[in-house]
Amino acid sequence: MSPKPNPKEANLEEGDAKTGAKEATPKGGGAKDKPEKAKVEKIKPRLKEKYFAEVLPALYKEFSYGNVMQVPRLKKVVISIGLGEAIQNPKALEAAEKDLATIAGQHPVTLRSKRSIAAFKLRTGMPIGMKVTLRGDRMYHFLDRLYNVVLPRLRDFQGISAESFDGRGNYSLGMREQIVFPEVDYDKVDKLRGLEVSIVTSARTDDEARRLLELLGMPFRKAERR
Repeated sequence: MSPKPNPKEANLEEGDAKTGAKEATPKGGGAKDKPEKAKVEKIKPRLKEKYFAEVLPALYKEFSYGNVMQVPRLKKVVISIGLGEAIQNPKALEAAEKDLATIAGQHPVTLRSKRSIAAFKLRTGMPIGMKVTLRGDRMYHFLDRLYNVVLPRLRDFQGISAESFDGRGNYSLGMREQIVFPEVDYDKVDKLRGLEVSIVTSARTDDEARRLLELLGMPFRKAERR
């Protein structure tokens, strides 16, 4: 006759089996695990692709550069708003910050005065403006919207001036109203404010910078193109 099993040993074996089953079960309950989040593919800026595919080779050939690294490129875009009214109306800062963040898709920084001017009731350190600096993909996305959506929305638009360069290859563009950007809701705007868009390039001369922006799609006035 076979020996009877010891109840204690049977209980131990049963406990080991249960422990093993628990260890084999993945954390979170197996089938009840949360599904993995789908990876969101980043949209490549078409303006950036255009630069490397068309603009860079064209500039390299046109200006006869000795090295591809000499070809002008975009470095950054700075969007700024002056807020002299903030001295008397501090709430203007909140409204401008909201508008600028909506336009740029990035949180702006506050600009403060560096000196005191008694005639304007201005003291050192008081907020007098806001700005956003865009680089990389965000810079290309913003310029794409500016060239193809925002500027054509201007009333009687016939192109922008090709003379607004600073002599070092950088271009500045003034906008009278922030509502020309479709992202800004007109009903939620407390006041119309102008802003300035500064495009900084690595070009050594204005002619090189002008040609770079023109090939990227900047709508200069035809009579001023060179």
